[in-house]
Amino acid sequence: MKEVSIIGLDLAKNVFQAHGASADGSVVFRRKLSRAQLLKFFAEQPSCTVAMEACASAHHWARAIGSLGHTVKLIPPAYVKPFVKRQKNDVADAEAIAEAAGRPTMRFVAPKTEAQQAAAMAYRTRDLLVRQRTQTINALRAHLAEYGVVAPVGVAHIGRLAALVESDDGALPEAVAALGQMLLAHIKTLNASIETLNKELQQRAGSDDKARRLMTIPGVGPITAAALTTFAPPFETFTKGRDFAAWVGLTPRQHSSGGKERLGKTSKMGQRDIRRLLIIGAVAVVRWAARKGAPVGSWLARMMERKPRMLVAVALANRMARIAWALMRKGEDYRDSAMAAA
Repeated sequence: MKEVSIIGLDLAKNVFQAHGASADGSVVFRRKLSRAQLLKFFAEQPSCTVAMEACASAHHWARAIGSLGHTVKLIPPAYVKPFVKRQKNDVADAEAIAEAAGRPTMRFVAPKTEAQQAAAMAYRTRDLLVRQRTQTINALRAHLAEYGVVAPVGVAHIGRLAALVESDDGALPEAVAALGQMLLAHIKTLNASIETLNKELQQRAGSDDKARRLMTIPGVGPITAAALTTFAPPFETFTKGRDFAAWVGLTPRQHSSGGKERLGKTSKMGQRDIRRLLIIGAVAVVRWAARKGAPVGSWLARMMERKPRMLVAVALANRMARIAWALMRKGEDYRDSAMAAA
């Protein structure tokens, strides 16, 4: 029997599919495993490479299987799909994972530690609560608009609606006022939870040297710094800043052929949380520059003279991603607070 070189593991909730292959790619075994059998099976296997798709529970199993002496590699699901032969099933998926992991040019996802996943959960929980707050505020505004009450969009103007709902002047039917108070109570609860998570993320960023260094970049606050240190792979993974900006999804989509370069809109193919936060921070910097004025002759001033603001913001977000990569690789703080570098 040939020695196993790589095992492709198709993850699931209860039934897992393992595909063992030798160094030349030939099949050594195909095995269906229950959740209770999985770790016992890998404990009995000689040390080899175990490949999985970077999907739900992948980081947990990467840590557990890695602790048994195996080398674990996580592959983005999009990179596995081309290796699936004809029909899609667990056996074909496991085989495709093993084949994809054996490619010399394959790109892998770095397994996350428990601390990184906890930080990611804090960020994602905050993001969920912010969206729920927005939904609740919009619902309240829409309901009250049916009774002739209109207020500007935004969290800052919720006080106007609250004052009307809680007043005793009879402007609103009693049932409507009661339901409005219920929605306001929910918004208040969400505000308290969001504030708690904001403080937690700020504390994480303040105690992390990498996050503190990233916050020296204009437009990067505690939330963005926490997202960069949590969701981004080790910065040593990228050979240059442009590679990191491309991973985030802030470079143009390319459709070139025959030596002709064709660049389109921003690809948006990377890490959406980091990309969104960098663009939000860049928009804030551009707005500040529009009010206060960017330094004469700076990159930002030259861009704002000839380009629309949103385009400048996206270009600035790309620049911020490259700066973040440079700071992490060099271990330095950002020194040009005006974005004035040529």
